[in-house]
Amino acid sequence: MARKKSRMQWFRVDLHLHTPASADYQEPHISYLDMLRKAEFRGLDIIAFTDHNTVSGYAAMMREIEQLTFLEQMGRAQPDELRTLQEYRRLLDKVLVLPGFEFTATFGFHILGIFSPQTPLRQVEHLLLSLNVPPAVLDEGNSEVGASSDVLTAYNMINGAGGICIAAHANSAHGVAMRGFDFGGQTKIAYTQDRNLHALEVTDLERKGRMSTERFFNGTKSAYPRRMRCIQGSDAHRINAVTDKGGKYTHQGIGDRVTEVLLAERSFESLLEMFQGADFSRSRPYTAAKNPYDYIQVAREEGETLVQSFHEQMTRHGGRLYAIIADVCAFANTNGGTVYVGLSSSTKKNPIGIEKPAESVEQLQSEIARMISPTLDVEVDVQETGGKPIIRIQVPSGDERPYAIDDNKIYVRDEADTSLAVRDEIVSLVKHGLENSSDVETETPTPPALPESPTAVVADSEPPGIAPPTAGVEIIGSEQRGDTRYYIMRDLRNGNIVKNVTRSSARRLWGYAIKQHAGNPVKADKVEWRGEIGLWSRYERGGTIRYDLVQKDNGKIRVYYGVTDSGMQGPWQAFLAPEDDD
Repeated sequence: MARKKSRMQWFRVDLHLHTPASADYQEPHISYLDMLRKAEFRGLDIIAFTDHNTVSGYAAMMREIEQLTFLEQMGRAQPDELRTLQEYRRLLDKVLVLPGFEFTATFGFHILGIFSPQTPLRQVEHLLLSLNVPPAVLDEGNSEVGASSDVLTAYNMINGAGGICIAAHANSAHGVAMRGFDFGGQTKIAYTQDRNLHALEVTDLERKGRMSTERFFNGTKSAYPRRMRCIQGSDAHRINAVTDKGGKYTHQGIGDRVTEVLLAERSFESLLEMFQGADFSRSRPYTAAKNPYDYIQVAREEGETLVQSFHEQMTRHGGRLYAIIADVCAFANTNGGTVYVGLSSSTKKNPIGIEKPAESVEQLQSEIARMISPTLDVEVDVQETGGKPIIRIQVPSGDERPYAIDDNKIYVRDEADTSLAVRDEIVSLVKHGLENSSDVETETPTPPALPESPTAVVADSEPPGIAPPTAGVEIIGSEQRGDTRYYIMRDLRNGNIVKNVTRSSARRLWGYAIKQHAGNPVKADKVEWRGEIGLWSRYERGGTIRYDLVQKDNGKIRVYYGVTDSGMQGPWQAFLAPEDDD
């Protein structure tokens, strides 16, 4: 259903504020009234007190208000006390203050738990005790807690208690996705993809380049298929910021990193609903610039990817409408994604827009429901960019794969392309659907066995040492049958193995790989080596830079064709093209 924008409003939030209840607070003599005044001055609508392993800061403010209210009711309040109470009421009518905490999990990872003002504070304290926070720390507000609960337990308990669960400063110190600290790839995946986690708080939200945290968790990485909402918060341990001689922040103040959220009302319930939803356009970094943050323009700058596509028109003539439906089907069979209609991916072209958006939304909803089976729940709405209305189709990663058009046409997304699935991909989709079915018990599937042929040349499944890239394709075998050579392809994104690929049947990337494999074989002395891995070539296709990469494997050289930025992690990032300045 299309969202009625008239009911929604942008609110500014800072959900990571410390108070004097934190042992490391830098201005211990300020009052809670001072903090609220600063929040009002910075134009904040919602804030959260998230002291280290305690809710005593929020509790202290509420006790002060309750005491002043009691004195007022008894007729014993002094004039200055009445003025303080009146100021509290005025500010709390403008700024919603939420109780919360910053929990220190095992290995020192920090997690925010934020709750409704209606949640009894005793219940929040009991939650902290259940997470093995020592009782003394509940009074001290110390970030060091000893042997507390693990990250995943904390996510589960915060979400189960009705709270908003956010990984604090995820990309920096004490963050679950911080760089330069190797705590195991599978652990990092679990800590950032868990379904009980609502968002990642990051410190580089306004950065647009491919190395930004938000870009990393946008759903294009094979190991990180769940797109994560990224927000920013000040993590303020003082009211006003401190800068060095160059003007760079050394300590953030209240409201120095703000996120805007699109809500139906200024309430915890509406905020929780936003975090639980999959509309990522409902949160954005707040900027005081005259031009508001345009997330669609940002998407266009990124271009066609595994999780987003663009169509200028949706006419039946020329197959344009069918192409949109095919993308919807492909996204449902892959990682989910967003289809934009009414503009191209090229930022050099002005958006065309949709002439009759309401009618077009109804048409798309009707066609998707009629053509795709099983039933797929998508959200179709109207957005605006460049002064033009465009249509956005948000597609989930489906649980009942494979999804098909007209019952027999099954599409998948291969990086920036939508293609008909081949036999081996359909087998994988069916297995995925069975795994997610609550009615069918299945064992964990294993990759299809490679053909045993005396003439086939097949690479080992995994090279030693550095893991392969997580995008692109690898030719792992070939076999001559009569006048035709058949190739065995490995999709590096998901590990799917597709057999019996010929030059004539190959998709665009597969065809490129076969052409290069046959006509431009790798010459070891021409490779840009960095230890056991190397760069063979770098090229651009459809506005996207791609890489042909190589890796030594027991005396052989494996070649990974058409790798995109999203697939280059760890040591492979050394071969990335220089990034343009933002």
